[in-house]
Amino acid sequence: MREYGGPDVLRLEDVDVAETGPDEVRIRVLASAVNHSDLEVRAGRWPVRGAEPFPYVPGIETVGAVDEAGSGVDPAYVGANVVTMMQGLGGVRAERAGGYAEHVTVAADAVAFVPADVDPLAVAAVGLAGVTAYEGLRRLGPVAGKRVVVTGASGGVGSAAVALACALDAAEVVAVVSRPERAGYVRSLGADRIVVTSESDLGEALGRRSVDRVLDTVGGPLFPPCVAALRSGGGLCSVGSVAGPDVAFNVDSLLLPVTLTGYGSEALDGPALRAAMTTICTLLAVDELAVPAITQMPLADAAAAHRLLEQRGLQGRVLLIPA
Repeated sequence: MREYGGPDVLRLEDVDVAETGPDEVRIRVLASAVNHSDLEVRAGRWPVRGAEPFPYVPGIETVGAVDEAGSGVDPAYVGANVVTMMQGLGGVRAERAGGYAEHVTVAADAVAFVPADVDPLAVAAVGLAGVTAYEGLRRLGPVAGKRVVVTGASGGVGSAAVALACALDAAEVVAVVSRPERAGYVRSLGADRIVVTSESDLGEALGRRSVDRVLDTVGGPLFPPCVAALRSGGGLCSVGSVAGPDVAFNVDSLLLPVTLTGYGSEALDGPALRAAMTTICTLLAVDELAVPAITQMPLADAAAAHRLLEQRGLQGRVLLIPA
């Protein structure tokens, strides 16, 4: 990108590979997931911080194999599959060139190992969405034996949260979607019940004081009924607000002890990434975590990938694959 604008500002160029510093690793990219935040940055709605943002390489996560390690890094990194995300990789911070590339250079502490028995493309598909879902659920406590509600359940973070809650033995996972045609997909991820907001009132569908955990990716008008549905000791974590950040709710909902909190991936660091990936990769290795639907596209088609996401009809994740 050399300017903000529509998808066509994305173009493939040859650039020099960044030198690997003493505490860094260079990753030969296998796949980089496309996130909605990439679209916001590209359009200039979330401008890159810094006086001279261009040229800018998008992409806030990538999976690949380490092909070079700095002098201060354990040589065991070389040849290993790793995942890295956020921590200044692309995004609004753009401390480093992003993941839409054949090679990415990052601090060794900013990666997590991908075990040899785990498909790296599955890790790429779960990716940042899965880590965000994991961190959001973790803030609410164990989900085993609990009734869990996920809003925006067909989106990236929502679908990952449905799959994780199921894999972590939730008693019931209620997936909230906006359109009936998305029900089949979230059901394939393990959801026990689907609520379609265009066809039913969410408050009536959930019931009062009937829910232990809510992972909310939507905000806006869905926030009040989700808060009202919380049992004593229950909690809601907001990880997004695609329906708008301004919410209102009846404060009487707080007369019983409940937790209202949030999580943003800008807080992610290396230790947190490795902790989340330990759980995610363990579940993937034993086929207990459903992998989101994957759409693979060549790196050169990044603009087409952005158009696909802008249509908001996609289920699962788009992975850009270098040639």
